[in-house]
This record gives sequence, structure tokens and C-alpha cells, in this order.
Amino acid sequence: MGKLKEVFIFVVGTSPQVITETIYSLALSRPPVYPDEIYVVTTVLGKQILIENLIKRNILNNLISEYSLPEIKLDEPNILIPFGRDNKAVEDICSYEDNDALGDLIISLVREKAKDEGARLHCSIAGGRKTMSFYLGAALQLFGRPWDRLYHVIVTPEFESHPDFYFKPKVDRDISIKTRDGQEIILNTSQAKIMLADLPFIRLGRKLNLRGKSFRELVREGQKEIDLSALQPEVSLNLSNRRVQVDDKTLILPSSLLFYYTVFLRQKTDFCLYTNKDYCLDCQDCYRELNYLFGLEKLKQYAADYARIFGEKPFKWELFLKKWKSGIPVEVCRQYLSKLNRMLKEELNNDTLWSLISINSIKVYAGSRYGLRLEKSKITIK
Repeated sequence: MGKLKEVFIFVVGTSPQVITETIYSLALSRPPVYPDEIYVVTTVLGKQILIENLIKRNILNNLISEYSLPEIKLDEPNILIPFGRDNKAVEDICSYEDNDALGDLIISLVREKAKDEGARLHCSIAGGRKTMSFYLGAALQLFGRPWDRLYHVIVTPEFESHPDFYFKPKVDRDISIKTRDGQEIILNTSQAKIMLADLPFIRLGRKLNLRGKSFRELVREGQKEIDLSALQPEVSLNLSNRRVQVDDKTLILPSSLLFYYTVFLRQKTDFCLYTNKDYCLDCQDCYRELNYLFGLEKLKQYAADYARIFGEKPFKWELFLKKWKSGIPVEVCRQYLSKLNRMLKEELNNDTLWSLISINSIKVYAGSRYGLRLEKSKITIK
């Protein structure tokens, strides 16, 4: 992978210090990382404080100048505010509507930026209310790629959120600190420490197929995909013994039905269009028409499987090809598939597993294509 565009994403309340502290920490890391784009999700009040301090007081420019950093732009259009109840800009996160609006804004931002394969996301969860941090972390779990990063800034408590401390200056200076009991003490910035914790997280972005728009929809979809994946059974075919093993359940199929089943399982394992992908998820591109799957040229590819199922008797295979010299008619295929699915259902007595290992069809351009929902990695043919 070549040079990545570094995209920094923050959630911020009334303490914009987390922005400069994160930029400072990454700029001083090895190798250094500088933002090409910055996005901040905050509230109306948070935006006012951010603009007043980082932009009008030139604190961000001071950081750039003091540490000779490349140009860093924090443009006002990139400071994002959710719109909650009555479509009003959120002043503070204090209602269910505000929370939902916040979650939806964060999820849409992370999702959109994660579409760019040439960008790396650096998400800081140090600022804002805890719900803001949760949403940003959850969004990165749903859409993050292996190269994306999640951070939390840890600052020496006495300097944390101090109105005059935004990064550690090159030349140390004294700062007046008020203790919890109201006393004023003087501390030197040499006593301050800023640590950027690189947080591990589970990346689901390329494991789930998520289409929902709102945060709640995406969570429901994600849970469904995970539950389905956890339910995916291991299916093993022993052609010589004419057995199908579905997890710990052994099914014995008639030879003809086993042959039909093998054709569909081979289509899933041997003729997948995306060999570089480990997961099928809801991909149905291996589904094909029956007149293709059981056409004469395609049938010839299953000679070895046929021989193992029916025994090493060449005349049987010759008779089979002679009988179906133009391929197996679609009407005949449908009859066998109906018998196969009925037998699988009766033997399994489990509708969830049956829906995964049975042959199903989809409509494409007014025609039908057939295949299995089962993950290809769960199939073994021996």
C-alpha cells in the first residue's frame, strides 16, 4: 500500500485540547503522522469553544509553528454538529433524540471516510461525553480496516482540560493550577506528560455486509450477521460412503441426490469468482441457472465425483452421459432438488440449519438461479 491520506476524526465537548494533544502526539511519534484532513463532531457550544480557542486564539497555528509541522487545516465545514429534536442543532447531548442524531452523524462520517481505500482513519475518543466516545469507537469497529487506528489521549491530571494547556511546549513555562479544594499552585509544563494510547479493537468492516443507515439499524444488522455466522454449520461430504456430516449430525443420502448436492457444493468451493475473499456473507454470484449447472459440458467436470459416489464402474458414467447427452433437463433437476431439500429438512429437523445447507433460488432478470447460503469455508468434500 502506498502513501495513505491521514484522516483525523475527533469527538469533542467543551475541551478542544484533545485535538491539539492528539496532533502533537502523532507528530512526535516514530514515524510521525500528520493530518491531511480533520473532522470534528461536537455540539453548538463545543463548536463555539473550539473556534474561539484553536482558531481565533491561533493555538493550532502555534502548535504548527513551534514544532515546524506541515500545514494543518481545520476548516469550519469540517466541524460537524448533529441535528436532533425538531431538526435543531444539538446544544448538548441530553435526550434520546440527541443521542440518536449523534450516533447517526458519527456512523455516517466514519462509514463514508472508510470507503476510501487510500485513506487511514485516526479516531480519537478522548473528548466529549462518554456516549460520543462510544459511538466513535463502535463506528470504527463496524467499518474500520486493518490500517485504521483508535486512540485515547492520557494527560497528567493537573494539566488535563486546563484552559492554557493544549500541548507540551518546547520551552517549559509555569502554569497556575487550581486544586480541588480551591487552592492555587504553580506547576511547570515540564511536569506534564501526554500519552497517546493506541487502542486495539475488533474490526468487522470486511466481515459484515451492512446496509442500514442509522446506528441502531446497523447494530441490528451486525448482530444478525454475527449470529448467522456463529450458526454456520460445518458440512462434510464423504462421497465413497455417501454420507453428509452436518456438525454432529450424519445424513445418508441416495446416490443420485448426493450427486446433485455435490454439484452445488462444488460450485460454491471450486467455482467461486472471488478466491481472494475468505467470506461469502450474502454474495450470491456463484448462483447459476440449472441449465448451466447441469449442462453437458459442466457435467463432464464431475466425472471423478460421480465415480466415487457410484463406484469405479466406467460404464455407469458412460450410460449417464448417454442418457443426458444434452444435459439434464431443468424439469428433472427441479424434481431432484425438491426431493433433496425435503430429505435434508426431514433428517436435520432444524429449520435454521436447513435454510443454510439447502438449495435455494433467487430471481435474476425474470429467471431463476440456484445455490446455497452456506459459507464456502465450511464445506469439505472427501
